[in-house]
Amino acid sequence: MSVAHVVTRTYLPGITPRIGRSRDVYELEGALLFVETDRINAYNWLIPTGIPNKGRCLHQLSAFWFEKLDKPNHMITADINMIPLPEHAKWDMFAGRSMFVRKCKVIPILCIVREYLTGTGWLEYQTTGSISGQMLPSGLKENDKLPEPIFTPSIEVKRTQGTVSKNVTMEYIAAEVGNVFAASILEQSLEIFKRASEYALTKGLILADTKLEFGVVEKKLVLVDEILTPDCSRFWYSDQNRSGGVLPPLLKRTAGDYLVENGWTKDYPPPELPGDVVEKMQLKYVEVFETLTGKQLE
Repeated sequence: MSVAHVVTRTYLPGITPRIGRSRDVYELEGALLFVETDRINAYNWLIPTGIPNKGRCLHQLSAFWFEKLDKPNHMITADINMIPLPEHAKWDMFAGRSMFVRKCKVIPILCIVREYLTGTGWLEYQTTGSISGQMLPSGLKENDKLPEPIFTPSIEVKRTQGTVSKNVTMEYIAAEVGNVFAASILEQSLEIFKRASEYALTKGLILADTKLEFGVVEKKLVLVDEILTPDCSRFWYSDQNRSGGVLPPLLKRTAGDYLVENGWTKDYPPPELPGDVVEKMQLKYVEVFETLTGKQLE
């Protein structure tokens, strides 16, 4: 796929966006326009190579889940024809990757639900026998299924070299948002995970863990940001032998992993990704979208 299909920055006449890790955000007629670009980050560094179709996959998969779960969320529309773009906007830059959303007060808590012992959860378990203070059975192996899904919230803490995650307790959440919202965040996170996990299994996939985020609109809790995408979730094929070792990456082969394996030390800006790695990552993003939705990417 040619470079022309990669969108790493977007532009609207007369409007300056807020630039996030992968998203450009525009103020537009009292609401927000979220545009998922093809930017990719690793260890708080922006990689100079974009991944074709990454933004479209994340955007369209989030819209799919918002509609399927039918839970209160910030999405107004994901239909480019219904978004009030300025007259001289370049539509091809925004089509298939833009969501018009309500403004809300975002709750700065990463609501992580895990059902398998993997990633940072596995690292913590090896040291403490627990994850986020929740004791687990002894003798578990990497990638083992937990007795039940667990809620392991965290927050992002700014450091000199970017941000790091820090686990927090339900007491912390209650102090931040009150007991009612805290209880609702816990309940909804586990419910959403259960429904998404059950659905993914019908498509031959396991949802090992995921990260959700919430906000408040008119005193009501709503889902925000992206949801159940390969950038915030870990998916496996359900027929893989999981226990006791690192699984081959299915839908989330991180660019950072590749660069570190090939000599990048994280102490300086990362180099370009080779073309074959970019192509493989693009195919994986499209694969997760089409596997879960049963649709072709727009």
